[in-house]
Amino acid sequence: MTLATRYLSARTLDTAPVPSTPPGPGEVELAPAYVGICGTDLHIFHGDMDARVSVPAVLGHEMAGRVVRVGPDVEDWAPGDAVTVMPLRWTVPASTLIRLPDSLPLDRAALVEPTAVAVHDVGRAGVRGGERVVVVGGGPVGVLIALVARAAGADVQVVELSAHRRLRAGELGLTVWDPAAEDLAELVRQWTGDAGADVAFEVSGAAGGVDTAVDVLGVRGRLCLVAIHSRPREVNLHRFFWRELTLVGARLYDRTDFEKAVALVAEGTIPADRLISKVVPLTQAPAAFEALEGGDVMKILVDCTDEAREAAV
Repeated sequence: MTLATRYLSARTLDTAPVPSTPPGPGEVELAPAYVGICGTDLHIFHGDMDARVSVPAVLGHEMAGRVVRVGPDVEDWAPGDAVTVMPLRWTVPASTLIRLPDSLPLDRAALVEPTAVAVHDVGRAGVRGGERVVVVGGGPVGVLIALVARAAGADVQVVELSAHRRLRAGELGLTVWDPAAEDLAELVRQWTGDAGADVAFEVSGAAGGVDTAVDVLGVRGRLCLVAIHSRPREVNLHRFFWRELTLVGARLYDRTDFEKAVALVAEGTIPADRLISKVVPLTQAPAAFEALEGGDVMKILVDCTDEAREAAV
């Protein structure tokens, strides 16, 4: 048995023992060390995904940890190996594991999964060097998209309402606009020479964010929809027609996205340590969800190590 934080119903979590499943052929059992809480977890916490989630549901898919046991026919992995995983469950097919370099601390490695999301998003949008990119929403995934796009050679601007998130993004060398205090249309006009942005990412999840992402685009611009919108949104289709815009969705990732994400985090292109706002023990995970709702933190990690469990007893 091991402790896990579980979703029971809207805004209701518990931390309870759950049985471990011995790995079968081609499977491994993992021990998560650090787990990040993301926007998808918040949507589950709010009850927005009840149609897809069976309760009780163990939460936490942004993880880094170590192999505990390997099943029959698993030859490339051994207990103690540091890994992240294309997330499914704690006992997983060995084919979903991504090896981590020994030099990468496991708390920072917990940001590999959201970085893989950003790598996939930037790839879906086809971002090229020299293009002008606007990221609408400066939360963790928005900042990661901005950093990955910048690493690809793009000129990137972030749009974010939260003063705290603007400050954190600015500390990472990103240029951030406040849509409540600045004339975005004029800023875009000056920045692009009246041409409009080549690419926009909608990461805010808000109706106003959709409008902004559409409005900043120039002729034949590309809009990549990243945020989960729990209800239908109105979209300016005339703008799509008049400027020949393209809309692409981005939801998951593949192994190459994960492998690139590991490299970006390990080499410091993604400054994972500066994106982690706090680390809490597993028993404080429910409170961490409420803290994230305030929007004044970037990334909270849940410490699932044996040392953290012993200290909480």
